[in-house]
Amino acid sequence: MTEEIFDVVDNADRVVRQERRSVVHAENLLHRAVSIFVLKPDGRMLLQLRSDSKDQYPGCYTSSASGHVDAGEDYETAAIRELSEELSLDSPIEYLAKFPAGPDTAFEFSALYQLVTDTEPVLDPGEIAGAEFLTLEEIASMMESSPEKFTPPFRVMFRWFCENRSPS
Repeated sequence: MTEEIFDVVDNADRVVRQERRSVVHAENLLHRAVSIFVLKPDGRMLLQLRSDSKDQYPGCYTSSASGHVDAGEDYETAAIRELSEELSLDSPIEYLAKFPAGPDTAFEFSALYQLVTDTEPVLDPGEIAGAEFLTLEEIASMMESSPEKFTPPFRVMFRWFCENRSPS
């Protein structure tokens, strides 16, 4: 299988070159990623448990769906692709924010989207060990007691989401 190729970007998220996934991760090069928070209309969020086979943060909780932006791809296209690949969902997504690249975001400029839906996701077993819908309060409590069980990018985006979401 061919190794994924990512756009390496500068501090302003401008593409400077392309590089193999292994090199990008080994050298902590700045690159791009997306996360999608899938919510039920009642506000519960789908929390994903990453597979133990993942090269970064195996067995940790993370966004409902997430992944890298491939070389030449834009954020929205990557988000739609990841949502389909990981959860078999294809509803319209809403852009929420973009987070700067750095140690707390795994050196990824991360675009965050949300999807509110009643459609049940179908999990990709190669990517996801498990997932369940939880209230934001339940997730916050889990994160407070065991932050190491969550990916650093998810911790950053979840805190932002809780502070900036519109009241229901």
